[in-house]
Amino acid sequence: MRYRELTDLVDDVLGPVQGRLLLDELVLGELGGRRGAVALADGEDPRAVWHALCDELGIPDARRWGSDPHRQAPPRRADR
Repeated sequence: MRYRELTDLVDDVLGPVQGRLLLDELVLGELGGRRGAVALADGEDPRAVWHALCDELGIPDARRWGSDPHRQAPPRRADR
């Protein structure tokens, strides 16, 4: 997953304002207590950030891929 795909999903699933706020401010335990934006700046894979954000918010797998029925759902990385 690329950063652009992450931001598209954040906007689509969480809303452009609330989603970006959550990405910037929500502390994510799966990422060592870092906020999503900090983890990205530290070089974390956008896919890991997306899954951590969804897990923290309790977003079910079926909703994680937004409104585009043709969007390929990136699987979790095997090393997580």
